[in-house]
Amino acid sequence: MEVIFILIAISLILAGSFLFLFFRAMKGGQFEDNHTPAIRILFENKQSNKSKKVPTPKSK
Repeated sequence: MEVIFILIAISLILAGSFLFLFFRAMKGGQFEDNHTPAIRILFENKQSNKSKKVPTPKSK
């Protein structure tokens, strides 16, 4: 029974540290990307053309 309390404590410490690191990265501006949304329109058609399969005419 004591092991479950130790595991709960370790999991809470681990979750708290991940939450702290996430907020630290948010505050540091790691997730801010101002360049990609501006050029996304340029590459949108190229990606959608690759996913579409165009039937090829059969030769006789």
